[in-house]
Amino acid sequence: MSLVRAGVLVLDCAEPEELAEFYRTLLGGEINTLPGSNRIDVVGEQGMRMAFRRDLNAAPPSWPRPDDSQQAHLDFLVDQEDLDEVERHLIGLGARPLETRGARGPNEMRLYSDPAGHPFATHCARHPAPKTG
Repeated sequence: MSLVRAGVLVLDCAEPEELAEFYRTLLGGEINTLPGSNRIDVVGEQGMRMAFRRDLNAAPPSWPRPDDSQQAHLDFLVDQEDLDEVERHLIGLGARPLETRGARGPNEMRLYSDPAGHPFATHCARHPAPKTG
């Protein structure tokens, strides 16, 4: 039995309030924070947990340019038929496309950065084949 109840991805950024709102809206979740804290937690509608820690010296990663390592990124699964709608929604929230060309079809992936420069991707969700017999 694991002693760990859940994992949380924590992103450092200069403006955690703005970034938490971006991801809260994207995940359809709730913001949880303690007064005076430098950290804001978001719990998504489907249970995904993220946190945003204030770091006034935070610099966004340069990925996909080779100048710096990627540091971390998020993958969000979406239905293939919803990729274009999700892209419009992300850009409306303040995401910036990094690479939206490439493989089409069931393996399609699109790359973006959030308003603070953290990279993330949307991937086509794979639905398991129904059981037969």
